[in-house]
Amino acid sequence: MSHHTAPLVVVMGVSGSGKTTVGQLLARHLGVPYAEGDDFHPAPNVAKMRAGHPLDDEDRRPWLHEITRWLVGHADSGGVVTCSALKRGYRDQLASAVPHVFFLHLDGSPELIAARINARQGHFMSPALLRTQFADLEPLGDGEAGAAVPIDGTPQETAALAHAAVTSS
Repeated sequence: MSHHTAPLVVVMGVSGSGKTTVGQLLARHLGVPYAEGDDFHPAPNVAKMRAGHPLDDEDRRPWLHEITRWLVGHADSGGVVTCSALKRGYRDQLASAVPHVFFLHLDGSPELIAARINARQGHFMSPALLRTQFADLEPLGDGEAGAAVPIDGTPQETAALAHAAVTSS
């Protein structure tokens, strides 16, 4: 069994929930490395999402593999990585490689998140895909190490809630 000293966290949720912002703040608070999950997508995935087409499980396979590799590489030193991790099967894959990973679900209403997506610029994720993400979202369930954190406050408030959830686990 690994004797990790710092938390290993996957900040999860639908696009527009604040994974990047909260993930960066959380990593800073914890003093651990941060990785942006979007950076692990192969170019065909980005092109598909930019065109407004949802990814399927086959599209996500290489992306999840790379995120798993990052988690394994940070298993002892800790880290924060963003990953939508919408389905239990995706989270099970990540947790099977690194059993002490903590899933932090940034939870908000479809209306709030749609407003955020429509306000942001320069991101490849099409706002039209939000409905498919909510349809795919399987909330954290029994046996999963993690917590849901509401995102209706400021990013700093959400990050503080996230930090409290991670450090109290």
